[in-house]
Amino acid sequence: MSSTKVTTLHPPPEYGWQVRVELLEVTPKVWRRLLLPSTIRLPALHRVLQAAMGWTDSHLHEFVIAGQRYSTPDPDWADELKQRDERRIVLEKALGYQSRCFDYLYDFGDSWHHVVILEEHAPLKSDALIFCTDGANACPPEDVGGAPGYAEFLAGIADPQHEEHESLLTWVGGSFDPHHFSRDAVNAALAKVRT
Repeated sequence: MSSTKVTTLHPPPEYGWQVRVELLEVTPKVWRRLLLPSTIRLPALHRVLQAAMGWTDSHLHEFVIAGQRYSTPDPDWADELKQRDERRIVLEKALGYQSRCFDYLYDFGDSWHHVVILEEHAPLKSDALIFCTDGANACPPEDVGGAPGYAEFLAGIADPQHEEHESLLTWVGGSFDPHHFSRDAVNAALAKVRT
């Protein structure tokens, strides 16, 4: 009787993208490096970006990918904004073969403009399909007034003699460190995201 060798086939690791998300026009520079599946749908990607950057999903958003604008449909602004419904759009299909970066806009009043750069294909972690590997600096507080308001806010909290120093600290909850970044905290937030 011959012995046969039993071979266990393991599926290849699932691949996705390593992306760098950068918030433009703010100092210090706020960015995150994420691993995510290329098959993610845009509504889930919106929730991922909100969690990764530290936003609270309190405002409208828009993706601009390969010249197309995508968002959650808003009948009041459909004609003016000319956005496509994002709900069934898969990121890799929207990007096509040529695009390697796209824009993510959040809060049309404060105008937070993010650029998302596809850095490389990467194997996804087996225990988490979406994961933050690196980043820097804290996301600005919601409703701070965009990049100019954020610069004024940082100047106000840094200077105890500033006339609004105490009120700004109270408004932000007592303290704010613009250089704070915790990969563990970002990954804990990402773990709660429904994709």
